[in-house]
Amino acid sequence: MTAAPSAGGPAGAAGAAADGAAGAGVLASDRADALAKAATLIEALPWLERFHGQTIVIKLGGNAMTDQALRVAFAQDVVFLRYVGLLPVVVHGGGPQISAQLDKLGMPVTFRAGLRVTTPEAMDVVRMVLTGQVNRDVVGLINQHGPFAVGMSGEDAQLLTASRAHATVDGELVDLGQVGQIDSVNPGAVAALLADGRIPVISSVACGAGGEIYNVNADTAAAALAVALGAAKLVVLTDVPGLYADWRGAAAPASGQVISELTAAELTALLPALSDGMIPKMEACLTAVSGGVPQAHVVDGRLPHVVLLEIFTDSGVGTMVVPGGQPPQAGGPG
Repeated sequence: MTAAPSAGGPAGAAGAAADGAAGAGVLASDRADALAKAATLIEALPWLERFHGQTIVIKLGGNAMTDQALRVAFAQDVVFLRYVGLLPVVVHGGGPQISAQLDKLGMPVTFRAGLRVTTPEAMDVVRMVLTGQVNRDVVGLINQHGPFAVGMSGEDAQLLTASRAHATVDGELVDLGQVGQIDSVNPGAVAALLADGRIPVISSVACGAGGEIYNVNADTAAAALAVALGAAKLVVLTDVPGLYADWRGAAAPASGQVISELTAAELTALLPALSDGMIPKMEACLTAVSGGVPQAHVVDGRLPHVVLLEIFTDSGVGTMVVPGGQPPQAGGPG
């Protein structure tokens, strides 16, 4: 009968060596992961230094409002900004939710020049959905991480004052009903919340001088608020990667090329040829940078944690609009 090999024998040594190699492999893998995480954090350092204590206005829209995983990721992004010393302000619309509720009630939905035509009956639904449903949902997701978010409407403390807006379609002036154009912003209540360490979450409903209620485009509201607050950045979440270089009112771009950066002058030259859905977003960026905001961005809200990628990585994402510049030559940028 052959005796079993001792732990110190050849088989035991081989087993120990194998275990050691496996352990070394695990340790090497863990170390590589740790170094990658550290590199990501270090990459964020210049941007943390630059934007610490600065106000960042974020317009929440598109799939980021309707997809639950994206909604959760957005809330995490906003709380992250708050914890690292930035001052996030969220402005939201609620187009899909409004359309769904109007459809449920059998009320017609009409858009002209990219803006919803809002009858008095529809305005009641808009107000209810934006302030009573969507706003509460966003606030609740953020507050799962702490007592940060405070919901507001543009009506509160006369934050947004608006008057009746009109649009020009094919050379004709079109009545949009109770759609408002922003006349003034009173940001005192928002500034007070920021000073108290809160995250304001604002629905795009505004009041008129005579007590009227207006449906205001959320892109427009976010831009006006960014200017009034002296924000360092406006970030607009949408459902495309950015402004396509060859998307000129067509159903889809001819290629996937996205303009990474353009000046206010270049954007002004491009605006008339853009698709209806993109015009309010790019006009919002133009309004922001023309009003003193250093940067405005249109980013793909379908990408999880896109807000953090835009603010804290060297490459950034989407399309950035900056002040100034000269009008482009024929053909434009890209």
